[in-house]
Amino acid sequence: MRVLLNLIWLIFGGVLFVLVYGLIGLILCALVITLPFGIACLRIANYALWPFGRTIEIRRDAGIASLIGAVLWAVLAGWWLAVAHVVHGVALCLTIIGIPLGLASFKLAPISLLPLGVRIVDT
Repeated sequence: MRVLLNLIWLIFGGVLFVLVYGLIGLILCALVITLPFGIACLRIANYALWPFGRTIEIRRDAGIASLIGAVLWAVLAGWWLAVAHVVHGVALCLTIIGIPLGLASFKLAPISLLPLGVRIVDT
């Protein structure tokens, strides 16, 4: 069932999110100072590619640098990415069949808002 939901997810917006996060991640990886943000974007792109069967776990060993980076990310880029996931999720939830896909989009909103200090794990 997870595979089917992931394939349907890719058709109804998942590919677009993967491309956006991948492109932003590659651009951010080009500069040394933004490398942690680029790696975080590529991690989110991987999560957006196959969201069903995986979840987010907060890393307890993340330090103060992760917190400072997360605040910078949230102010500069994270808020509009989170809003995009919420709008996408609401649009998908308008149909009965789209409800699981909308919930997956809502699941991506917190990691797009604060991508540093979290890890993606299989459920």
